[in-house]
Amino acid sequence: MSFLNNIKIAVIGGGSWATALIKILCEQNNVQIRWWLRNQKDIEHIRKFHHNPSYLSDVVLSPKKVKVFEKTTDAVKGADYVILAVPAAFVQEALRDLSGKHLQGKRIVSAIKGMVPDKNMLITDWISKEYGIDLHETCVIAGPCHAEEVALEKQSYLSIASTECPSAEDFAKLMTCRYVTANPLDDLYGVEYAAVMKNIIALACGITHGLGYGDNFQAVLVSNAMQEIGNFVTALDPRERNMSSSAYLGDLLVTAYSQFSRNRLFGNMIGRGYSVKAAQLEMKMIAEGYYATKSITEMNKIHLVSLPITNAVHRILYEEQAPGMVMDELKKLLK
Repeated sequence: MSFLNNIKIAVIGGGSWATALIKILCEQNNVQIRWWLRNQKDIEHIRKFHHNPSYLSDVVLSPKKVKVFEKTTDAVKGADYVILAVPAAFVQEALRDLSGKHLQGKRIVSAIKGMVPDKNMLITDWISKEYGIDLHETCVIAGPCHAEEVALEKQSYLSIASTECPSAEDFAKLMTCRYVTANPLDDLYGVEYAAVMKNIIALACGITHGLGYGDNFQAVLVSNAMQEIGNFVTALDPRERNMSSSAYLGDLLVTAYSQFSRNRLFGNMIGRGYSVKAAQLEMKMIAEGYYATKSITEMNKIHLVSLPITNAVHRILYEEQAPGMVMDELKKLLK
């Protein structure tokens, strides 16, 4: 795909991450963005005022580069890339009007850090199976990066992973600008599973913070979590990978510790005594780690990897066990 020509990119999703990605892409001279959002009022507002009223509202979007659509079929028409940036729980609904023919010949990029809940499938695997897309034509976007810091134009880093480096390199060029560095790598599954699991760990960090555990414990929790993620990823996709690099450890750290982490916030509310339902209602945003906890736990019934932190979070969220009791048991297992 030549980068001398105008590149058309469809973005599916209207949240903060979708808005941040569009802001990055607007930095490129050779890009046209075709944006699908669910909310009709937001669509009308963006057309008139050129910013998303619901998320990252201070980000001004170029009307010359960004066009919004009511239908996904119209948004993806003529696109070279299709970026998926909706919560994993809603991806099937968001793409329900699309068929394989709508996506043929396009590169699919998942910016979703979760799994299809009722299928326990990675987004790239689901897209490949559901729409007949060659896995080589898919990429994933991982961190360490929060949408809020992109909006503030703070120096940020992205990891672009695919099965083959040239595909990741092409898209990384589009995602690199004056305040974002995008690094390509050829570990699609490793990066995608690590991105899913780091949300579970951020939940655990939030729970312990809500319970009053200090920084010393959280450091031990995160170091043990990195081993847990590495063991699980290796069991599913054994290969040489440096788990201490930014695509894995960096993404985990920013999600586990950042004030912008919705998974940490969700966990913090649980640790402070909120029920799952009450926390979800108050946040008004999706914490991907909630759904990921169930998916990874169900998958691990087959793989039988030792996942003490994931198991602890599952007991709290899905078995309604007391957070204090579960974490008291967990702390005896950490080293």
